Amino acid sequence: MQRIGLIAGNGKFPLLALDAARAAGYEVVVIAIQEEAFAEIESHGATSVHWLSLGELSKLIETFHREGVSRAIMAGQVKHKQIFSAIRPDWRLAKLLLSLTTRNTDSLLGAVAKVLAAEGITLENSTWLLEPLLAKSGVLTRRAPTPQERSNIEYGRAIGRHLAPHDLGQTVVIAECACVAVEAMEGTDATIERAGQIMGSLQGNSSTLDRNLTVVKTAKPNQDMRFDVPVIGVKTIEVMRAAGAACLALDAEKCLLLEGEKILDAANAAEIAVVADAV
Repeated sequence: MQRIGLIAGNGKFPLLALDAARAAGYEVVVIAIQEEAFAEIESHGATSVHWLSLGELSKLIETFHREGVSRAIMAGQVKHKQIFSAIRPDWRLAKLLLSLTTRNTDSLLGAVAKVLAAEGITLENSTWLLEPLLAKSGVLTRRAPTPQERSNIEYGRAIGRHLAPHDLGQTVVIAECACVAVEAMEGTDATIERAGQIMGSLQGNSSTLDRNLTVVKTAKPNQDMRFDVPVIGVKTIEVMRAAGAACLALDAEKCLLLEGEKILDAANAAEIAVVADAV
């Protein structure tokens, strides 16, 4: 039986990847990131689970070598801000960090991928075993975007495309073609929550903005599907509803719907339009 490695961050993405790999006949060796991964990963039938700190790059490589892993996938978010928090990088990660001219997600994870490749470990696309969960092109919910929401989507995509080279704007929140919030280090849900708070602060004030928000979540123009792939879960829909967001736009074939139809059921219940456009 073939063996594959899984570097697990937070959320359900690593659990789905692990289940899919086992269903495809792979033995799975899991490196669970202590600062991020769910304890639930212990109960999903991995061949072995090794809990390592985010800073232990050398130990990660040594573990994969010892376990006979030459191919791996990286699934689940590792919050960008975690990398610059109180973690203690080992000598290999410290050397890598010092070598970077920019410390955005692409440059950091791309450098990690190069280190792994140099050690004989190929990092595969994180969606490799989960392609059925990639958003398909078209309107995915009962309600289609309104003309105003379509204008918001077009404007939000233009902002996202412009900011993407700077590792910003994977999520952009728009109201009547005005930019309310842009994602940086905080993540999708926090960006949507902040947009809701901003719009809430306008209550009682004279405002020409429609308070119905449109959320545009885009992949980068040259999205590296090995890591940092856009993902949406039921929680995102719940956060949108609480923030007053009524439309969600995604890039077709570039964004994972982690809970599949459950996400669309939640969106339909909240009368939120979800659309995936080919880009």
